[in-house]
Amino acid sequence: MSIDEFRKMALSLPETVEAAHMGHPDFRVRGKIFATLGYPDTGWGVVKLTPQQQKRLVEAAPGVFVPAAGAWGRRGMTSVRLRAALKTTVRGALAAAWTNTAPRTLARQRAPTM
Repeated sequence: MSIDEFRKMALSLPETVEAAHMGHPDFRVRGKIFATLGYPDTGWGVVKLTPQQQKRLVEAAPGVFVPAAGAWGRRGMTSVRLRAALKTTVRGALAAAWTNTAPRTLARQRAPTM
């Protein structure tokens, strides 16, 4: 999967906008970040998962999903090696990250069906 494909998938989610944080493109729903590109390095993305979601993905695809470093990783922030990732898996991870981050009323009304 490419950086452009990750970006396109993220931006297809309801009310998502692209911004930047600490020099990296990020994707936000109502001002809250749910995904980032280019961290920890180019060719990587990050999704905001729950620790349980992270555990499932890391176990299912250890060469693709890696917990982010430190406390962020223990809270569910998960790095995605884009080059090794399947589009369907990343699509699901982005949808989960969006749902985890969106306000509950929005998430209930417009949950992504990826």
